[in-house]
This record gives sequence, C-alpha cells and structure tokens, in this order.
Amino acid sequence: MSENANKYIPIKPNYFYAIFSVALVLFLLGFFGLVLLYSQSLVKTLKEQMKVLVELKENATEDHIIAIDHRLRKLPTIKEESVTFVSKEDAAKFMDEQEGFNEDISKLDLANPYLDAFTFQVKAEFMQIDSLDALRSVIRKDSMVNNVYYQETLVDDIAFNVERIAYFALGIGVFFIIVAFSLIHNTIRLAMYANRFLIKNMELVGASWEFISRPYLFRSLWNGILSGLFAIGLLSLIIFLANQKLPELKAIQNYTNFASLFAALLLIGILINWLSTYYVVNKYLRMRVDDLY
Repeated sequence: MSENANKYIPIKPNYFYAIFSVALVLFLLGFFGLVLLYSQSLVKTLKEQMKVLVELKENATEDHIIAIDHRLRKLPTIKEESVTFVSKEDAAKFMDEQEGFNEDISKLDLANPYLDAFTFQVKAEFMQIDSLDALRSVIRKDSMVNNVYYQETLVDDIAFNVERIAYFALGIGVFFIIVAFSLIHNTIRLAMYANRFLIKNMELVGASWEFISRPYLFRSLWNGILSGLFAIGLLSLIIFLANQKLPELKAIQNYTNFASLFAALLLIGILINWLSTYYVVNKYLRMRVDDLY
C-alpha cells in the first residue's frame, strides 16, 4: 500500500469545470431572482396605478378645494404627485367623449350630474383593505367630502395574488438553494478527488491541517468570485437584451435590487465554494490511507 502511495503523482485539480458548473448553477439561481424582482416590481406598479376617488359635496368652494388638496398631499399613504383635481365640468366632458357611453348632456339640456372630485394613487405598501379603509375614514372626516371610492374587489385580488406569489417564490427559492449547494458540493468534491493522496501525504509528514487547508481554501474563494462574476455577466447580458427587445421593462427596473441580487450571488458562490472545500479537505484528512483507494 505504501509503495502505491509513493508512486502517486499529484494531479492538479481541474478547476475549470468546477468554476463553470458553479457559475451555471448561480446563473439559474440568479435568473429566478430576476424573474422574482420583475414580478415584484410589476405588482408594485399595478398597485400604485389603482386610483382612489374623493367626491366632494355640491357646495364645496374654491377655498375648500385648495384646503382638501393640501390635506391630501400631506397624508403619508398617498403619492403626493398623483393628487389630481377633476372638476365636474371636466368629468362631464370626459364622459361625453367616451363613444357610446352616454349622450351629450348639453344637448339634452340637463343639469351636470357629476361632482367635483380628487383622484390619487396610494403607495404600494398601503394597498391593503385595512389601510384603505383607515384612509377613507380619515378623508371622510372633512365636512366637504361626500364619499371616497375605490375598487375593493381589485384590492382583494391583488393581495391574494401577491400572497400566492410570495409563497411560491419562497418554495422555489429554497429548492434552488438546496440544489445549488448539492451540485456545487459534488463538483468541488470531484475536483479535489485527484489530490486526496497529496493531502494525506502532507499530513503524514507532519503538516498541520490548517497549513494543508489554507491554499485550497484561498483557491476556493477565488473560484467562488470567478463563478459569481461569470454568472453576473450572463445575467447582465440577459437584462441588456431584454431591454432591447422590451423597452417597457425599463419602467419597472430597480437597479438597487439588481445590485443586491448580484452581491448575493457573489456571496453565495464564495460561501458554498469555501464550505464545500473545507469539508472535502477535512474529510480526506480524517480518512485512513487505505480508504483513499
């Protein structure tokens, strides 16, 4: 047995396939992350596009309108820039322009049935029934407000779908992480297999485990960085091509979230490489020489 060990010639591990395999797994994990980020941005956009209507009373004066406008813009749940005043004249004109909706009121010589109103959009984090009900109660305290309207069924549908997406994303995310760790660990274990005798021989001649592990651990950090950068490069290319084909995506992109995702992929690549290498090297150090064959 010792004669066979002495004949062993150290082989440099083939890190190329390990780096490529890890990068591929990180790319798939990152691609899922991109889909999730785009989905969240789309849901947020849809939430903030829903308008709330504040109908004023018939006797509301211009001073009342200015005061209500100021009050609405100060509410923390409302997007200040979305507050818009719609006079009853503008409302009537708009409805007349909707072909087939109703006849021209002026031709029928009828009184304008509409009231002055404000429309606004609510911040995405407050697009919930409880928050909207509380907001409506606050607005209706004004004596010049007739009523507040919003599509309650639409809010319920959005909340339900967001919850389903969140649970689905959580399950898929956990699955991807488990698969990623398993594939990356097995890839690194195969790459290190060629040096199992070298690792054990270094221990037999008196080298400490820390001394033996150090170069492999440093190499694993570098491999993790390379894998992460390669995956990030592919994902950046996909984002660029998607923007070229679908310019509408730019409106829902959040580059801060992209940066966080890329940093997370880099960190995951480094951690899994380092932990797997640490485990594999120590596994070979704990094994008997006979078990290495």
